[in-house]
Amino acid sequence: MTEPVTSRLREMRWWDIDRVLELEKDLFPEDAWSRGMFWSELAHARGPEATRRYVVAEDGEGRVVGYAGLAASGDLADIQTIAVTREQWGTGLGGRLLAELLRAATAFECAEVMLECRIDNIRAQKLYERYGFEAIGFRRGYYQPGNVDALVMRLTTQSDSGSAAGPTSERETEIHG
Repeated sequence: MTEPVTSRLREMRWWDIDRVLELEKDLFPEDAWSRGMFWSELAHARGPEATRRYVVAEDGEGRVVGYAGLAASGDLADIQTIAVTREQWGTGLGGRLLAELLRAATAFECAEVMLECRIDNIRAQKLYERYGFEAIGFRRGYYQPGNVDALVMRLTTQSDSGSAAGPTSERETEIHG
């Protein structure tokens, strides 16, 4: 297991885009987002009509070691992206980013949270399952140009609290994804 490194989460801003793009291109070389895609998402992340929540994780030296984003529309939220540097795999940072997006979905008063995950990304699928996501279908050839299928997953908020679910057991809060 990787030694945990303290990182702090904060709102993603336009000046983070270049550092996020470096990580994006490293982790998703075939289907990395463009600068324009991040600009477009961040344009909807502030103000009274905000429908997006994007965060970055910085290590103690100010290096971006992860980022995540969520879009909301009505009572439906969609996790747009979650990424963590390879050096941070196994530290729980992916779970912290996901938990932050689920808090945002609750703040947006969303009843469901959806996401697509590469069919070959078992690590991410296990993380999402620990937080209560269930597989509901596939999108054939979703990730281009590699023509990789996506697993579509959904989380329904907890009916008793109106908030998005966290890990499905106390023990799983200690499992690092």
